[in-house]
Amino acid sequence: MRIIHTADWHLGHKLHDNSQLEEQALFLDWLEQVIREKEVDMLLVSGDIFDTANPPTEATTLYYTFLAKICLSADSPCKQVVITGGNHDSPGLLNSAAPVLNHISTQIIGKATDNVADEVFEFEIAGEKIIVAAVPYLRDKDIRNQTLNERFEDPGNRYKQALIRHYQAVAEICSSKQTANTPILAMGHLFAVGGTTSDSEQSIYVGGQGDIGADDFPPIFDYIALGHLHRPQTIAGNEKVRYSGSPYKLSFSEVGHKNSIELLETDQQGKLNRENILVPTFRPMLRIEGDSQACLDQLNAYDQKHTAPLQAWAELVLDEKTPNLLSLQKATAAFPNVEVLKYSLNRTKSLHSLEDLAKQSKVIAELTPVEVFDKLCTDQEVDQSKRTRMNDLFHEILNQAQNQ
Repeated sequence: MRIIHTADWHLGHKLHDNSQLEEQALFLDWLEQVIREKEVDMLLVSGDIFDTANPPTEATTLYYTFLAKICLSADSPCKQVVITGGNHDSPGLLNSAAPVLNHISTQIIGKATDNVADEVFEFEIAGEKIIVAAVPYLRDKDIRNQTLNERFEDPGNRYKQALIRHYQAVAEICSSKQTANTPILAMGHLFAVGGTTSDSEQSIYVGGQGDIGADDFPPIFDYIALGHLHRPQTIAGNEKVRYSGSPYKLSFSEVGHKNSIELLETDQQGKLNRENILVPTFRPMLRIEGDSQACLDQLNAYDQKHTAPLQAWAELVLDEKTPNLLSLQKATAAFPNVEVLKYSLNRTKSLHSLEDLAKQSKVIAELTPVEVFDKLCTDQEVDQSKRTRMNDLFHEILNQAQNQ
């Protein structure tokens, strides 16, 4: 049996107000081709199908068209699709189509179920059995329900313990269904300690304290297909616990790493072999550093050798203190194969206060809300004993704002 693990499609995402739907459509066409060429039996998508709770119509059309192609085509080898919700997804949107998609062998778990057994699926494909624990992103409400009437000295333990308990519960159900040589896979959308982040991910749990490690997952799982982090990676060197990463770059901070999907194959003993498959670069992303002339020279050199299907996008990191942006923008417009989306200054010295940052609008625009809040607390000399609680409240408000 062959299984693909992917995640973090973020359909409908915009990079500096520029839609990525073109490259997302090319990726889904490529993924369909891989499924056919590799004769893939099952597809797992571990959350963040969409970038927002209310994705544009073009994004939902891509999603449903892709599922129809791989699930309804008579010559498609894919027998089963399992999709779980991420922190960017609307559980209602994902689950609303579940009754229909179930009829085309697509299982959707948009949010934690009332009965955890409903998150465990047992499939038989071509005489082989496999069990999948389809755990979605656990929201604050799910965490509170699982730790009701319990008190924790450290608020972060509440989130961590709720996650661990949820996986223990599904592991027990998986164990009750397991027979000889039956592999068990788990899915998840969370931050695992030791993972490498980028600028395009947001903290999932309040204060980022609900993070668990590779050793916190029950050992019964033969592979844990994770979503949320956009760089493909294993956790703590454990090959069983893996993020597939996003299939394309979602921020300039991700320039330099390769995007991929994971192909799993079972052997006769039910063991899993893993292969990393690189996703083609449909739209190159560049981060170019130097003074204005050096950046223009590098842009010109790239423009001459561009061969990708889509126009490249670039960020210029300028060494000059006061670059002539109007002149630079006019000059970069002459390159047909690359568009500069972002100009930023090379911060060679630290800035200690919000007042310093406010004097450089280009710099403050690059900061995350968390960084601004942290600097504000420092400026106002907030008592350290209150910082943990204030950070928790700030993250809770930030998550609610971003999810809306």
